[in-house]
Amino acid sequence: MIVDVLRHADPRAVAESTAARLITTLVERIDSRGRAHLCLTGGGIGTAVLADVARSPARDSVDWSRVDIWWGDERYLPEGDADRNETGARAALISLVPITEARVHAMPGPWESGSDVDVAASMYAAELAAAARPEDHGPYPSMDVLLLGIGPDAHVASLFPGQPALHDERSVAAVRGAPKPPPTRITLTFPTLNAARETWILAAGVEKAGAVRLALSEGAGRFQVPAAGVRGRDRTLFLVDEEAASKLPAGMGRPVA
Repeated sequence: MIVDVLRHADPRAVAESTAARLITTLVERIDSRGRAHLCLTGGGIGTAVLADVARSPARDSVDWSRVDIWWGDERYLPEGDADRNETGARAALISLVPITEARVHAMPGPWESGSDVDVAASMYAAELAAAARPEDHGPYPSMDVLLLGIGPDAHVASLFPGQPALHDERSVAAVRGAPKPPPTRITLTFPTLNAARETWILAAGVEKAGAVRLALSEGAGRFQVPAAGVRGRDRTLFLVDEEAASKLPAGMGRPVA
């Protein structure tokens, strides 16, 4: 398993570089496998990446009709709410490319699940299972690229330190009492996240520096440092700016021009 740290000058450079890398990777996966599974993250940097993909002259080199889009987590909010990760992703990219709507696998909200977040989590687990193939070796597809943000507390998706979802062996878990609003969420769990072929963890800003250091520290426990517990089967990339990398040991990572 390869873990690389790629250091960029600033948040803008992180987003631009990640967008270019994502386009190239999707083209390669579609050429070799006939389709690609992409799992999205929310937040400022995740949305910026999608907007840069949409702006790129190379975006049409991707056959978007062969891309399945998933989410690592979602805020359990009404349809179209500005704080839903789906809403931001649709505005930044999905509405701008010729993707097949049946391949956009949004996490259910209250309007679809009778306002029961456990039902919503079970619905998404069933959708993942329906898309899995024998080569995935589990009740969920192996994401070709899993994009994740990281919080100052080292949470990823909606797996927060000390929360019950960290111990959940189902593919999708409901989250109640999240330490950042909104408190009710849906998240992929460690088994599903760790089935991804490539995991790209995005971080920008000095407030993320401690979390990035902990996530890359040997021996960090995933229940206290969730980001330390998520790794791609083939490769894990930490795509960070210099501020987020400021607490890493000297020489760790390589600069990206």
